[in-house]
Parts: sequence; structure tokens; C-alpha cells
Amino acid sequence: MQGTSHLYLIALGSNQRHPLLGAPPAILRHAIDALEMDDIDVFTVAPIIHSLPIGPSQRKYANSAALLVSNLEPAELLQRLHSVEAHFGRKRLGQQWTARTLDLDIILWSGGILSRENPSLAIPHPQFRQRGFVLGPASKIAPKMVDPITGLTLAQLQYRFLHPKPLDPSANPA
Repeated sequence: MQGTSHLYLIALGSNQRHPLLGAPPAILRHAIDALEMDDIDVFTVAPIIHSLPIGPSQRKYANSAALLVSNLEPAELLQRLHSVEAHFGRKRLGQQWTARTLDLDIILWSGGILSRENPSLAIPHPQFRQRGFVLGPASKIAPKMVDPITGLTLAQLQYRFLHPKPLDPSANPA
């Protein structure tokens, strides 16, 4: 690879069968293979977990995370991820939280914070701290990777997600 290399944390999800590839876990394994390109190296991949859907979808998800190294800038990588999703049959219809064969999201990158008017390219991903299906796999492969917003590592964020502090009733001003 030429140019500046970036490290990206990517979340992967699937909850819809593919007619040729089969069930969601198989789709994620094939997606990892599809991400290996001349300008993208898959550094490591988390074990696949299963999670309940968010929103109207009724199907359970298969989820994982991967660390990628690439000289692509975030917008270029996002376009590439969308292309891989389309190759696996994903149709972007503007609806959130629907069944999909493949969902690939940029969660973090070595460049820190990237905020644009385009909500599909906000890094860190705005909701990843509240999603166990992202934090679980991500903290397995990159426990020391730091969220530039909170300053916490993925391991710390995962711990806080799993062990939320109870609200202190005495702290509520009445």
C-alpha cells in the first residue's frame, strides 16, 4: 500500500439469508473475504455473535467486527463498503433498522474524529457506545483502541455497557 495508512474498526452485521451463501454467519465470513483488496488489508476479525434486532426487523443478527488497514480516506472506504454491501444484495431504501443481507459501518479510525454534514460518515459512529453487538466484538479485537470523544478504550466502554451504574436518587434535584 502507498500513502498514509489508516486503521479502521468496521462493524459487520447480517440478518437475512443470501440465496447462494446461506445464513447470516456465512455471509459475514464471505464479506470478510470480499473486503480483502489491493488497498484494504483485513488485519483481524472478531468471532461472530448473535444479537436481537433493533427496530421493526424480527430476525436475529449475526455480528462481528474487523480491523482494516488501508490508505483510503474515510469517504473512499465508505463507498467501498457500500459497494461490498450491494454485491451481497443490500438495497439502500432509506429505511433504518430493516432486515439486510449485509451491513458494514465504520466505527472508529486512527484519524480520530470526522464530522461531516453527511450523517452516514460521522466517525466515531454516533451510536456505537450503546450497542453491545458492536462493543462486544470490537473489544475482543481492539480492547485498547480509544474512543476519541470519551477518551475511553473499547474495553472500558464494553465494561460500562455491561455494568451500567444505577441512578443515584439523591443526585436528582427536586
